[in-house]
Amino acid sequence: MGLSISKRVCRSFQTSPEFNSACDSVYEECLKLSQDAFSGVRPYQLLAASDRLHYSLSAMPHVHPLIAKWVPTPPTRSQVDKALREVVVVGKDTTLELGQADFKAFAVEVFTDAVVSNAGKAVLRRIPIGVAGIAGVGMVSRSGKDLVGTAIGVYALGVATSIYLSLAI
Repeated sequence: MGLSISKRVCRSFQTSPEFNSACDSVYEECLKLSQDAFSGVRPYQLLAASDRLHYSLSAMPHVHPLIAKWVPTPPTRSQVDKALREVVVVGKDTTLELGQADFKAFAVEVFTDAVVSNAGKAVLRRIPIGVAGIAGVGMVSRSGKDLVGTAIGVYALGVATSIYLSLAI
């Protein structure tokens, strides 16, 4: 499989023309909303910008498959702040502005984090339910613990693999 999940998701966003187009239009919209008072997007604008970007990506005729499946709601404030820290070094400089390239890097980072986070939550939700079902059937049928353990392992691997492959867009 080769690449980590986050790298695969990141590459998918970086190479998506729809994602890049939406980033460009949201960036320009942020500049217009600030009445071109700044040469870039300010940190206080990023939460609203990520909301608008999510809306743009969800409302497009060809919705990005990762957004449609794994990001049903816009990124949270904590995801936005984390992505900002990943993209630029945030210090005491209050005049921080993200240029267009930095804004795209921020958008890729925040949506990659949202996809990977939601995929991880899906794994954590699905595996315990299946494991409980397999263990219950094993108890009722009085199957050997080796057989039940193997079935649980195969099930967990199958769930993790199916989620991993769904991220390979």
